[in-house]
Amino acid sequence: MAHHYVAIFDLGGVVIDWNPRYLYRKLFDGNETAMEDFLATVCTPSWNDQQDAGRSFAEGCNSLKLLHPGKAELIDAWFQRYDEMFGGEIPGTVDILRELRSRGVPTFALSNWSAETFPIAVNRFECLSWFNGVLLSGEVKLLKPDRRIFEVFLHTFQIQPNRAIYIDDRSENVEAAVKLGMRGIVFTDSRALRAELTRVGLLVD
Repeated sequence: MAHHYVAIFDLGGVVIDWNPRYLYRKLFDGNETAMEDFLATVCTPSWNDQQDAGRSFAEGCNSLKLLHPGKAELIDAWFQRYDEMFGGEIPGTVDILRELRSRGVPTFALSNWSAETFPIAVNRFECLSWFNGVLLSGEVKLLKPDRRIFEVFLHTFQIQPNRAIYIDDRSENVEAAVKLGMRGIVFTDSRALRAELTRVGLLVD
């Protein structure tokens, strides 16, 4: 039963604790209000999504610096000090990954991540080299929850949707996977994930 399924993981917020606040809290000397204002108006999530969708950081940072010339150093820090945005591995998920591998369950990653910064993460976190395959939004220039990135993923790794369990901390991404015939799990914490994966037979108590 266990080998009937493959497990597909989102990375940020599921396997790796990534948050720009880890870096910018230092750069703003702990001034939360100024930091949140910067992250809401300058280096915004939608700005970062553009790099995840394949735009280079050089281009992304230059376009912002034209709009906010006084914040050039803070903008450049996003790429230059990217490794300081990691809080670490999410330990419970990494334990689950290790167990799935030892049980011979194929594991994959499908992530909205820039192809330029992903190597920084791979260099730091050994668990990112464990997957049977990884597909990044930055490589294929598509972002979840666009159904096309899921279709490219399934095609690339020759996976039948009804054999796939997709795990992501964002419900809209899980919904997109389910619409294509995958089984979906919205990640809240590793204990709940372990319970779900045990229920479908991928892990044993």
